[in-house]
Amino acid sequence: MGEILVLYYSRHGATRKMAQLIARGVEEVDGMQAKLRTVPEVSSVCEATEDSIPAEGDLYASLDDLAACDGLALGSPTRFGNMAAAMKYFIDGSSSVWLGGGLSGKPAALFTSTSSMHGGQESTLLSMMLPLLHHGMLLLGIPYSETDLLHTDAGGTPYGASHLAGSNSDLPLTEAEQRLCRALGRRLAETAARLAD
Repeated sequence: MGEILVLYYSRHGATRKMAQLIARGVEEVDGMQAKLRTVPEVSSVCEATEDSIPAEGDLYASLDDLAACDGLALGSPTRFGNMAAAMKYFIDGSSSVWLGGGLSGKPAALFTSTSSMHGGQESTLLSMMLPLLHHGMLLLGIPYSETDLLHTDAGGTPYGASHLAGSNSDLPLTEAEQRLCRALGRRLAETAARLAD
């Protein structure tokens, strides 16, 4: 059974919902399973540490999760056109995986959520690509054969799945955004399965 790591950080729940939809798409592919993992918040207090198991939600990711996966879906809300500090902190600590080539040659896909239509969805997805390219990953986007890309008035980009959460971060994912998340998960799992063969 192949395994896709769906690794995300979510502050208000939208990115987590996207991760769950991507995982559903992954598991629509025979022989593939999704592993949902998150990362702890970064504290501005130097002495603060998170418990090793979160109080609720998905478990925290480990570097072993990265090295063991057959593919990676990486998601973060947008913070000023970039990934959130919590995700960047986790990725910045992945040097040992990089040194061992643990992600090299594996497929990856990206997803994000923003509060405003022009809040940096595409720049966030592009910024998230950079460390994955350094890891030697094979980046996948969403092709325009997914016709929701042609008609969406919310999230959705060829660089990866995206969501417009609204200024109060309370807008639910549109049907088109949901379909694009699932399509991205399927595409990632199908690619990982083909590469494994």
